[in-house]
Amino acid sequence: MSSEILLVLLAGVAAGALNSVGGGGTFVALPALVAVGLSPVSANASSTIALVPGALVSGWVYRRELTPVGAASTRALTGVSVVGGALGAGLLLALPASSFEAAVPWLLAFATLVLAFGRHLSRTLTDALGRPVGMSPRAILLSQFFLALYGGYFGGAVGILMLALWSIGLGIDTAVGNPIRVTQVAAIYLSATALFLVASDALSAPLVITAMLAGALIGGFTGAHFARRLSARLLRGVILTTAVTMTVLYFLRS
Repeated sequence: MSSEILLVLLAGVAAGALNSVGGGGTFVALPALVAVGLSPVSANASSTIALVPGALVSGWVYRRELTPVGAASTRALTGVSVVGGALGAGLLLALPASSFEAAVPWLLAFATLVLAFGRHLSRTLTDALGRPVGMSPRAILLSQFFLALYGGYFGGAVGILMLALWSIGLGIDTAVGNPIRVTQVAAIYLSATALFLVASDALSAPLVITAMLAGALIGGFTGAHFARRLSARLLRGVILTTAVTMTVLYFLRS
Protein backbone atom coordinates (compact mmCIF):
# COMPACT_ATOMS: atom_id res chain seq x y z
CA MET A 1 0.00 0.00 0.00
CA SER A 2 2.84 2.41 0.80
CA SER A 3 4.30 1.95 -2.69
CA GLU A 4 0.91 2.75 -4.23
CA ILE A 5 0.60 5.93 -2.16
CA LEU A 6 4.12 6.95 -3.19
CA LEU A 7 3.20 6.38 -6.84
CA VAL A 8 0.10 8.56 -6.48
CA LEU A 9 2.05 11.26 -4.62
CA LEU A 10 4.71 11.46 -7.34
CA ALA A 11 2.05 11.43 -10.05
CA GLY A 12 0.37 14.33 -8.25
CA VAL A 13 3.62 16.32 -8.21
CA ALA A 14 4.14 15.70 -11.93
CA ALA A 15 0.51 16.49 -12.78
CA GLY A 16 0.47 19.71 -10.75
CA ALA A 17 3.73 20.87 -12.33
CA LEU A 18 2.54 20.05 -15.86
CA ASN A 19 -0.75 21.88 -15.35
CA SER A 20 1.04 24.99 -14.12
CA VAL A 21 3.52 24.99 -17.01
CA GLY A 22 1.33 24.12 -19.95
CA GLY A 23 -1.30 21.47 -19.27
CA GLY A 24 -1.57 17.71 -19.60
CA GLY A 25 -1.54 16.83 -15.91
CA THR A 26 -4.62 14.63 -16.22
CA PHE A 27 -2.69 12.22 -18.44
CA VAL A 28 -0.31 11.57 -15.56
CA ALA A 29 -2.86 11.58 -12.75
CA LEU A 30 -5.54 9.42 -14.39
CA PRO A 31 -3.38 6.36 -15.25
CA ALA A 32 -1.83 6.45 -11.76
CA LEU A 33 -5.27 6.35 -10.10
CA VAL A 34 -6.46 3.56 -12.40
CA ALA A 35 -3.25 1.64 -11.60
CA VAL A 36 -4.07 1.65 -7.87
CA GLY A 37 -7.53 0.21 -8.44
CA LEU A 38 -9.99 3.04 -9.14
CA SER A 39 -12.48 2.69 -11.99
CA PRO A 40 -11.89 5.04 -14.96
CA VAL A 41 -14.85 7.28 -14.09
CA SER A 42 -13.94 7.40 -10.39
CA ALA A 43 -10.29 8.02 -11.31
CA ASN A 44 -11.34 10.87 -13.61
CA ALA A 45 -13.43 12.51 -10.89
CA SER A 46 -10.76 11.88 -8.25
CA SER A 47 -7.99 13.38 -10.38
CA THR A 48 -10.05 16.52 -10.94
CA ILE A 49 -10.71 16.87 -7.21
CA ALA A 50 -7.08 16.27 -6.32
CA LEU A 51 -5.73 18.73 -8.91
CA VAL A 52 -7.95 21.65 -7.85
CA PRO A 53 -5.72 22.90 -4.99
CA GLY A 54 -2.62 22.76 -7.19
CA ALA A 55 -4.44 24.70 -9.92
CA LEU A 56 -5.58 27.31 -7.40
CA VAL A 57 -2.04 27.68 -6.03
CA SER A 58 -0.68 28.14 -9.56
CA GLY A 59 -3.39 30.73 -10.24
CA TRP A 60 -2.38 32.62 -7.09
CA VAL A 61 1.25 32.68 -8.25
CA TYR A 62 0.12 34.15 -11.58
CA ARG A 63 -2.44 36.57 -10.09
CA ARG A 64 -0.56 39.74 -11.12
CA GLU A 65 0.10 38.56 -14.67
CA LEU A 66 -3.45 37.97 -15.92
CA THR A 67 -4.39 39.54 -19.25
CA PRO A 68 -7.81 39.50 -20.95
CA VAL A 69 -8.45 37.03 -23.74
CA GLY A 70 -9.22 39.26 -26.70
CA ALA A 71 -12.16 41.57 -26.04
CA ALA A 72 -13.80 39.23 -23.51
CA SER A 73 -13.50 40.29 -19.88
CA THR A 74 -11.74 37.99 -17.44
CA ARG A 75 -14.84 37.92 -15.22
CA ALA A 76 -17.10 36.79 -18.08
CA LEU A 77 -14.58 34.18 -19.23
CA THR A 78 -14.31 32.78 -15.70
CA GLY A 79 -18.10 32.66 -15.32
CA VAL A 80 -18.41 30.67 -18.53
CA SER A 81 -15.65 28.31 -17.37
CA VAL A 82 -17.47 27.67 -14.08
CA VAL A 83 -20.80 26.90 -15.76
CA GLY A 84 -19.26 24.74 -18.49
CA GLY A 85 -17.13 22.81 -16.00
CA ALA A 86 -20.14 21.96 -13.84
CA LEU A 87 -22.22 20.82 -16.84
CA GLY A 88 -19.34 18.71 -18.13
CA ALA A 89 -18.98 17.00 -14.76
CA GLY A 90 -22.71 16.24 -14.86
CA LEU A 91 -22.25 14.60 -18.27
CA LEU A 92 -19.41 12.45 -16.94
CA LEU A 93 -21.66 11.10 -14.20
CA ALA A 94 -24.67 10.62 -16.48
CA LEU A 95 -23.12 9.21 -19.68
CA PRO A 96 -20.65 6.42 -20.54
CA ALA A 97 -17.15 7.77 -21.08
CA SER A 98 -16.00 5.18 -23.63
CA SER A 99 -17.16 6.91 -26.81
CA PHE A 100 -15.78 10.28 -25.81
CA GLU A 101 -12.49 8.79 -24.64
CA ALA A 102 -12.02 7.33 -28.12
CA ALA A 103 -11.99 10.86 -29.56
CA VAL A 104 -9.50 12.29 -27.05
CA PRO A 105 -6.27 11.26 -28.89
CA TRP A 106 -7.52 13.00 -32.04
CA LEU A 107 -8.42 16.12 -30.06
CA LEU A 108 -4.94 16.11 -28.57
CA ALA A 109 -3.34 15.65 -31.98
CA PHE A 110 -5.34 18.59 -33.34
CA ALA A 111 -4.40 20.77 -30.37
CA THR A 112 -0.72 19.88 -30.75
CA LEU A 113 -0.73 20.77 -34.45
CA VAL A 114 -2.44 24.09 -33.77
CA LEU A 115 0.03 24.88 -31.00
CA ALA A 116 2.92 24.05 -33.29
CA PHE A 117 1.69 26.00 -36.31
CA GLY A 118 -0.90 28.36 -34.83
CA ARG A 119 1.24 31.50 -34.85
CA HIS A 120 2.38 30.87 -38.43
CA LEU A 121 -1.22 30.26 -39.51
CA SER A 122 -2.34 33.40 -37.68
CA ARG A 123 0.29 35.49 -39.51
CA THR A 124 -0.67 33.90 -42.83
CA LEU A 125 -4.35 34.70 -42.29
CA THR A 126 -3.48 38.24 -41.22
CA ASP A 127 -1.51 38.80 -44.42
CA ALA A 128 -4.29 37.26 -46.54
CA LEU A 129 -7.07 39.29 -44.90
CA GLY A 130 -5.08 42.50 -44.62
CA ARG A 131 -5.99 42.81 -40.93
CA PRO A 132 -5.23 40.98 -37.69
CA VAL A 133 -7.09 37.76 -36.99
CA GLY A 134 -9.60 38.24 -34.20
CA MET A 135 -12.54 36.60 -32.45
CA SER A 136 -15.55 38.53 -31.21
CA PRO A 137 -16.30 38.45 -27.46
CA ARG A 138 -19.29 36.20 -28.19
CA ALA A 139 -17.14 33.74 -30.16
CA ILE A 140 -14.52 33.70 -27.39
CA LEU A 141 -17.08 32.99 -24.68
CA LEU A 142 -18.94 30.38 -26.73
CA SER A 143 -15.76 28.50 -27.55
CA GLN A 144 -14.68 28.75 -23.90
CA PHE A 145 -18.00 27.21 -22.84
CA PHE A 146 -17.41 24.14 -25.01
CA LEU A 147 -13.83 23.85 -23.79
CA ALA A 148 -15.07 24.06 -20.20
CA LEU A 149 -17.71 21.42 -20.96
CA TYR A 150 -14.95 19.15 -22.23
CA GLY A 151 -12.78 20.03 -19.23
CA GLY A 152 -15.48 19.10 -16.73
CA TYR A 153 -16.27 15.88 -18.60
CA PHE A 154 -12.75 14.60 -19.21
CA GLY A 155 -10.24 17.32 -18.36
CA GLY A 156 -7.31 15.95 -20.34
CA ALA A 157 -5.33 18.72 -22.06
CA VAL A 158 -8.10 21.29 -21.74
CA GLY A 159 -5.40 23.89 -21.05
CA ILE A 160 -3.52 22.85 -24.20
CA LEU A 161 -6.71 23.23 -26.20
CA MET A 162 -7.26 26.71 -24.74
CA LEU A 163 -3.79 27.85 -25.74
CA ALA A 164 -4.29 26.34 -29.19
CA LEU A 165 -7.57 28.20 -29.72
CA TRP A 166 -6.21 31.51 -28.45
CA SER A 167 -3.09 31.12 -30.56
CA ILE A 168 -4.91 30.68 -33.86
CA GLY A 169 -7.98 32.81 -33.11
CA LEU A 170 -6.32 35.76 -31.38
CA GLY A 171 -2.60 35.39 -32.01
CA ILE A 172 -1.90 35.15 -28.26
CA ASP A 173 1.55 33.80 -27.46
CA THR A 174 1.68 30.80 -25.15
CA ALA A 175 3.76 32.64 -22.54
CA VAL A 176 1.31 35.55 -22.45
CA GLY A 177 -1.73 33.29 -22.34
CA ASN A 178 -0.37 30.84 -19.75
CA PRO A 179 -1.45 32.78 -16.60
CA ILE A 180 -5.08 33.19 -17.73
CA ARG A 181 -5.07 29.57 -18.92
CA VAL A 182 -4.09 28.42 -15.43
CA THR A 183 -6.90 30.41 -13.79
CA GLN A 184 -9.51 29.15 -16.26
CA VAL A 185 -8.48 25.53 -15.73
CA ALA A 186 -8.77 26.15 -11.98
CA ALA A 187 -12.30 27.56 -12.47
CA ILE A 188 -13.35 24.52 -14.53
CA TYR A 189 -11.89 22.05 -12.04
CA LEU A 190 -13.40 23.87 -9.08
CA SER A 191 -16.97 23.78 -10.35
CA ALA A 192 -16.60 20.17 -11.52
CA THR A 193 -15.24 19.22 -8.11
CA ALA A 194 -18.26 20.71 -6.36
CA LEU A 195 -20.47 18.23 -8.23
CA PHE A 196 -18.08 15.29 -7.93
CA LEU A 197 -17.92 15.69 -4.14
CA VAL A 198 -21.71 15.44 -3.92
CA ALA A 199 -22.64 12.95 -6.64
CA SER A 200 -19.65 10.63 -7.27
CA ASP A 201 -17.86 7.96 -5.25
CA ALA A 202 -14.52 9.75 -5.59
CA LEU A 203 -14.13 10.03 -1.81
CA SER A 204 -14.24 6.24 -1.40
CA ALA A 205 -10.42 6.25 -1.38
CA PRO A 206 -9.56 9.26 0.82
CA LEU A 207 -5.90 8.29 1.39
CA VAL A 208 -5.27 8.06 -2.35
CA ILE A 209 -6.89 11.43 -3.05
CA THR A 210 -5.01 13.05 -0.17
CA ALA A 211 -1.68 11.79 -1.51
CA MET A 212 -2.37 13.10 -5.01
CA LEU A 213 -3.71 16.38 -3.62
CA ALA A 214 -0.53 16.94 -1.59
CA GLY A 215 1.64 16.13 -4.60
CA ALA A 216 -0.36 18.43 -6.88
CA LEU A 217 0.03 21.31 -4.40
CA ILE A 218 3.80 20.87 -4.41
CA GLY A 219 3.95 20.50 -8.18
CA GLY A 220 1.56 23.37 -8.86
CA PHE A 221 3.45 25.83 -6.68
CA THR A 222 6.95 24.92 -7.86
CA GLY A 223 5.88 24.52 -11.49
CA ALA A 224 4.29 27.97 -11.66
CA HIS A 225 7.39 29.64 -10.22
CA PHE A 226 9.56 27.68 -12.65
CA ALA A 227 7.39 28.61 -15.64
CA ARG A 228 7.60 32.33 -14.81
CA ARG A 229 11.40 32.18 -15.18
CA LEU A 230 11.31 30.56 -18.62
CA SER A 231 11.68 32.59 -21.79
CA ALA A 232 8.70 32.66 -24.15
CA ARG A 233 10.50 30.37 -26.63
CA LEU A 234 11.55 27.86 -23.97
CA LEU A 235 8.09 27.81 -22.37
CA ARG A 236 6.55 27.19 -25.78
CA GLY A 237 9.01 24.34 -26.28
CA VAL A 238 8.09 22.78 -22.94
CA ILE A 239 4.37 23.01 -23.70
CA LEU A 240 4.80 21.57 -27.20
CA THR A 241 6.95 18.73 -25.88
CA THR A 242 4.30 17.93 -23.28
CA ALA A 243 1.55 18.03 -25.89
CA VAL A 244 3.41 15.75 -28.31
CA THR A 245 4.36 13.28 -25.55
CA MET A 246 0.83 13.07 -24.15
CA THR A 247 -0.67 12.67 -27.63
CA VAL A 248 1.65 9.79 -28.51
CA LEU A 249 1.15 8.09 -25.13
CA TYR A 250 -2.60 8.36 -25.36
CA PHE A 251 -2.67 6.90 -28.89
CA LEU A 252 -0.57 3.99 -27.59
CA ARG A 253 -2.86 3.61 -24.57
CA SER A 254 -5.93 3.51 -26.82
